[in-house]
Amino acid sequence: MPGTGAYLVIGAVAALVTFVTTPVVVRVARRMGWVVQPDPRRVHKVATPDVGGIAMFVGFAVAFGVARLWGAFDPLFARNSEPLGVLLAAALMFLIGFVDDVREISAPAKVVGTVAVGAVLVYYGVTMFYFRVPLIDVYILSDSWVPLITVLWLLGMTNAINLIDGLDGLAAGIVAIAAGSFFLYSQHLADPKVGLLTQPNLGPMVAVLALGICLGFLPHNFNPAKIFMGDGGALLLGLLMAVSTSVVG
Repeated sequence: MPGTGAYLVIGAVAALVTFVTTPVVVRVARRMGWVVQPDPRRVHKVATPDVGGIAMFVGFAVAFGVARLWGAFDPLFARNSEPLGVLLAAALMFLIGFVDDVREISAPAKVVGTVAVGAVLVYYGVTMFYFRVPLIDVYILSDSWVPLITVLWLLGMTNAINLIDGLDGLAAGIVAIAAGSFFLYSQHLADPKVGLLTQPNLGPMVAVLALGICLGFLPHNFNPAKIFMGDGGALLLGLLMAVSTSVVG
């Protein structure tokens, strides 16, 4: 399996691509009118682009592609349907959020879309089939419960991150801390001396990708933010956190 250094390189690629792409997205968004105007309920004083999720998805996709081409990650991709499922689900989740950012869609429509994304994950085997309560025990889910719990976990995670995306740097900062901590936790479980993480496992890679795109986006999102991640970014981060925690347990 990939070593910690390889994971960190992939995370750095995600961060760098996101950081470099974000100013380009800012310029395009202003030309296209994809901005949020100031109003009494908002703290920003000027019209601000709200489609930062574009840069975050580009950072994720490029780093994901680098991992696919890097021999160190072959055990994660060889004869495994899960990576394709994660990539397709991430693209669909981002697209749902992006459409909501530029045209607005109803809350029920977003829920239906998220359930459809969850169905994609289940189809490709990216599911939560057990969960671990630290210091207590590991609980195995029956086959009949796996699809439902996977979809519910995705709904909960995406909505939670979407709800905290209300202040400059808040959502990206919290997810960066959570993803980084979970990456270290998954690496501990994967340690041969511990041996509690079934291999091959996509969880550590997905977590470090979430960390990378947050770190690349944050410099542009600190107060006063030059760009907001929007629903496209928030839902994408929610999916990545849901996937990493689902497959690691």
